[in-house]
Amino acid sequence: MIDDAITALRDGKFILLYDFDDREGETDFAIRSDAVKPQDILTMRKDGGGLICTAIDPVAAEKLGLPFASDVLESTHFAERQGDIPYDRKNHSSFSLWVNHKKTFTGITDNDRALTITAIADQVKKSLNGGGAHFSENFRTPGHCAILRAADSLLDVRHGQTELSVAMARMAGITPAITICEMLDDESGYALPKAGAKAYAKKHGLVFVEGKDVLDRWQRR
Repeated sequence: MIDDAITALRDGKFILLYDFDDREGETDFAIRSDAVKPQDILTMRKDGGGLICTAIDPVAAEKLGLPFASDVLESTHFAERQGDIPYDRKNHSSFSLWVNHKKTFTGITDNDRALTITAIADQVKKSLNGGGAHFSENFRTPGHCAILRAADSLLDVRHGQTELSVAMARMAGITPAITICEMLDDESGYALPKAGAKAYAKKHGLVFVEGKDVLDRWQRR
């Protein structure tokens, strides 16, 4: 299944990525960011319902000068020590900046978000290819597209959807920028149960992959 998931990601198709039973217990839509189209934003916001975010490689984040949002908050004069994340007490949140591309209007429409996300992927690609990236010249903040900065050692230190998706991108040999969105349950208001996510994958012909399989392949690569 992991090989099918990597192939689907490489081909610009959605996969459904589940983390771990003892972590968030959530399934996310995941798609390579440089392939995102307005229709994909529509799918994520209607069939996923969670927050649409773009996870990027830590090396690219460093080169682009993108901070962790928690570090920005803690640098302010009124900030107290950041509280623990209930599902990941060893690490802080992966959130970085929220941005819109400067060519967008409101930034929230499907077209605007697709433009911003593909432009983020382009900046990631350029930064990893040795130059040409000028992030602040292309984006404004605050915006409607959340950037997630993967942990420096990826799955060696953190097992979140951010790290899982970026690790898969590296293994697929594509630009390590993946757009993800949690699947929520209309009935309970909580995360869609794993069985429901698997049923959705089967109905729509998508690959469902678990974090434990991604982690196993990453460690054996």
